[in-house]
Amino acid sequence: MHAVPAGGIVAAPMRYFLLDRIVTLRPPESATAIKCVSLADDIFNDHFPGHPVMPGALLIEGMAQLGGVLVEATLRQRGQDHLHALLTMVDRAKFREMVRPGDRLELEAIGISAREEGAQVRALARVEGKLVAEAELTFAFFKIANAKLIQRRREALQIWLAGSVGE
Repeated sequence: MHAVPAGGIVAAPMRYFLLDRIVTLRPPESATAIKCVSLADDIFNDHFPGHPVMPGALLIEGMAQLGGVLVEATLRQRGQDHLHALLTMVDRAKFREMVRPGDRLELEAIGISAREEGAQVRALARVEGKLVAEAELTFAFFKIANAKLIQRRREALQIWLAGSVGE
């Protein structure tokens, strides 16, 4: 069980990292990433047996992870370090095609706005250039003070950008 800080927000480690590699990061404009969807991903144990399909909620989560990286990088450029983007709203979400094991999911986040009080991105997901999902995502920010969490977030970002920690 996690102790709840004064603000009521619990910062637990992510269960799913839904980005394999961030290909471009150009704050505040855009970011792109890839996720190679594999039958080995444990989400396919139950969704759905004999007909594996990536859940829409995880497509949104992958787009939110990339959008969060983009808006956090934008605020870092402005001298605001150690802010964590929390997804607070999903608007105009559309799921156009199913995503299945073997697909190479191409994610894109396009910055709409980023201010200390919150940020918004337009997020797109494609497979072989074909749009499979899209949404507008809104984020709130909270300050990270825990040194272990700051280090874990740096390591995840370094792996997404460079392929490993320390390159």
